[in-house]
Amino acid sequence: MGYNFGGFGGGNMQQLMRQAQKMQEDMKRTREEIDSTEYSSQVGGGMVEITMLGNRTVKSVKIKKEVVDPDDVEMLEDLIVSACNDCLRKIQDDERAKLPNLGM
Repeated sequence: MGYNFGGFGGGNMQQLMRQAQKMQEDMKRTREEIDSTEYSSQVGGGMVEITMLGNRTVKSVKIKKEVVDPDDVEMLEDLIVSACNDCLRKIQDDERAKLPNLGM
């Protein structure tokens, strides 16, 4: 007498497990790819450039001398924040496009 586990035969269950494992491996590979990808953003007409890795690590900050004004530090701060936020948006958009099953 054979057992019926919710309508799944033994072969079907193994196939589902293989598919799930492949999906996990694909997602892991995609996550690693995104994490190592560089995302850059320039703001202020190229006066400030931020480069981040997909794992949200800041790799570099480039600031042109012309934007460094001791009397207007707030503008430089705003440009840096804007460039960082733009990089983060780019990373998030890439995650949504490449990892749609994560609900990001």
